[in-house]
Amino acid sequence: MEARRCGWASGRRRWGHAGGGAPPCVGGGASVGWGGWGRFGGAGWAKAVGVFRTERLSGHYGMSEFVISNTLSATPYLSVIPVLPGAMLYYLTGLTKGVDHFTYFVMVVCICCLLVESMMMVIATIVPDFLMEIIIGAGVQGVMMLNGGFFRLPNELPKAIWKYPCYYMSFHKYAVQGLYKNEFMGLSFPSDQLIESNVTISGIQVLKVKLQVELGYSKWVNLAILCGLMVTYRMIFFTIVKVAEEIRQKMGGKRGCVR
Repeated sequence: MEARRCGWASGRRRWGHAGGGAPPCVGGGASVGWGGWGRFGGAGWAKAVGVFRTERLSGHYGMSEFVISNTLSATPYLSVIPVLPGAMLYYLTGLTKGVDHFTYFVMVVCICCLLVESMMMVIATIVPDFLMEIIIGAGVQGVMMLNGGFFRLPNELPKAIWKYPCYYMSFHKYAVQGLYKNEFMGLSFPSDQLIESNVTISGIQVLKVKLQVELGYSKWVNLAILCGLMVTYRMIFFTIVKVAEEIRQKMGGKRGCVR
């Protein structure tokens, strides 16, 4: 009988892992980051687009200036927001104590918020209706959550579409695996005492066997990939608006942001 449980720090807390689930507290950062899409990428972004339309038609600044200024102005705000709820979540759920572990946890949540906003910028540029923007944004991120290796383990995902390429395109994959590495690396836990007493299981075994985490690179690489995805979505947004503007100019239309 395969042991589906391992002890939490010093055997005082335990989590169930039956059928492909995961410790909910470890994946909380990704959930917080995903949950921010409605606030940071929906109504707030619609207002920003309205301001940009007016300023662009007036000829005050171009697309490059808007993308850079929007990124610089939003980054401090979106970085501060996850700190307080992140601290509450981190210590209430009893995750590994330590400034370095907590700092990494908050950094992942911050990058997830910025990444979600960048993704919603792309969707808002393509979809002309505000309600459709919310619906499509929720659908896209819902699919990413399902394919992120959190609800179902990576090897249990259907190969076609769900794992290749959706699993590797989901930013939840890199966020969750980074949080797993941050929590389990360097630790050991009591194994299931019903099978054999006085036996421990290492954090690396939990990551490799139970959670099927890719151990070929460190948690900082996961964080770097999230940053790269955020920059990629910003560049996609810039390209879409720039191309749409050039098409409008060739067609003799007014200059502005096309949604």
